Amino acid sequence: MTYRSGFACFVGRPNTGKSTLTNALVGQKVAITSGRPQTTRHVVRGIVHREDAQLVLVDTPGLHRPRTLLGERLNDLVRDTLTEVDVIGFCLPADEKIGPGDRFIAEQLARLTPPGRTGTPVVAIVTKTDTVPRARLAEQLIAVDQLGEWADIVPVSSRDGYQVDVLADVLVEHLPEGPALYPEGELTDEPEQVMVAELVREAALEGVRDELPHSLAVVVDEIVPRDQPPGADGRPLLDVRVHLFVERDSQKAIVIGRGGARLRDVGTRARTQIEALLGARVFLDLHVKVAKDWQRDPKQLGRLGF
Repeated sequence: MTYRSGFACFVGRPNTGKSTLTNALVGQKVAITSGRPQTTRHVVRGIVHREDAQLVLVDTPGLHRPRTLLGERLNDLVRDTLTEVDVIGFCLPADEKIGPGDRFIAEQLARLTPPGRTGTPVVAIVTKTDTVPRARLAEQLIAVDQLGEWADIVPVSSRDGYQVDVLADVLVEHLPEGPALYPEGELTDEPEQVMVAELVREAALEGVRDELPHSLAVVVDEIVPRDQPPGADGRPLLDVRVHLFVERDSQKAIVIGRGGARLRDVGTRARTQIEALLGARVFLDLHVKVAKDWQRDPKQLGRLGF
């Protein structure tokens, strides 16, 4: 049996289902998801283990026309990633007509494979098929076909699992032959601190105003074991200290909520997932700070890890 291994990258406008698709393929949450655009800030690698292959999924921020220095840096991150993978998945949602943002990305991808030359294969992935009737899906598939030249076009639904296995087969076909790149059972190579920060940011984004996702950054200061015996369940207790940074005092008030109620709710929801990730009981200490206009400040961007 031929064994294949390599990297696949998902690109697309913000909020086209890239992170949800990564989680569906891996079978476990490795990338945060949100109804708000521009959720993903870091490249997250999810690892799919199969008998015949190891598919390493690289999830990126949505490729978009940048309005801030942060946006420019996120776009640079995407372009750098595209040059290092074996196959690219271009995500286009079934429930939205193709627009200028999709055409912008299609043009960027076409430049990676000039006419007459062999380049990185691009698979067009029509996501969120569970949200539209079959006639609308057929229209979208035709529109996607006319948008560019693709190695394959695959409609999927991460929510109900429709054709997720078919997509995995298609992506694997484009990988080179080679040995496994990661140990069996490893699902991501993302550092624990980054994963914890992403889980806190996902919880903080739930149910807030549209402008906040762009203005929220999360930094984990430390994860340290508490010097006390394990609990009745045998799990140790960890102190996890986290700072949430926003750009204005009004945004700080949104995150904290009346009497601190919203921040407590963020902590409760995030702690459950962090405990599952770390395999320990967690005391989560959250603090909110204002870093004025950090998205446009090179020094602050550097301090926040961008």
